[in-house]
Amino acid sequence: MTAATTITSRTTAEHELAELQREHGAPLFALLLRLSDGDRQRAEDLVQETLVRAWQHPEALRADDFDSVRPWLLTVGRRLAIDARRARQARPAEVGDAVLESARVCADHAERSAATLDVREAVKTLTPEHREVLVQVYFRGASVAEAAAALGIPPGTVKSRAYYALRALRRVLPGYAADLR
Repeated sequence: MTAATTITSRTTAEHELAELQREHGAPLFALLLRLSDGDRQRAEDLVQETLVRAWQHPEALRADDFDSVRPWLLTVGRRLAIDARRARQARPAEVGDAVLESARVCADHAERSAATLDVREAVKTLTPEHREVLVQVYFRGASVAEAAAALGIPPGTVKSRAYYALRALRRVLPGYAADLR
């Protein structure tokens, strides 16, 4: 085969592929768009892959068994869409930029340790009565009634001491005010 014959057969194949795209591209795209759940980019990729398969198997396109190549193209496209869906389900879901932007940022271990030290120092500045109430209610997780019984004071006193203790901490720890609400 000479170089001229190769170029001629290559351009013929390219023209046939372009004709396939013009004639069957829109119905193929419509099908693949439905199978891709409306994802236009994925549908376009699948159309392209289907046409590559048609280019790789010209014998299937020239078979005398059928009048049109559209059923063959739609079948190949459908199978590619099914394979793509299965591949996506087999791997973890992709995370978009919007999800990352709205993700909650957690402080690292060093920041938590520094905050813990700051809070300990601030708690030391409280009166012993306020400190006892905070230790019972916030650090030991006791209810107001349990703290009142443990400290031997009425529940209303536990509530007011907790309120004033937190207010004093907000003044001492202005950078942590949002965390103390």
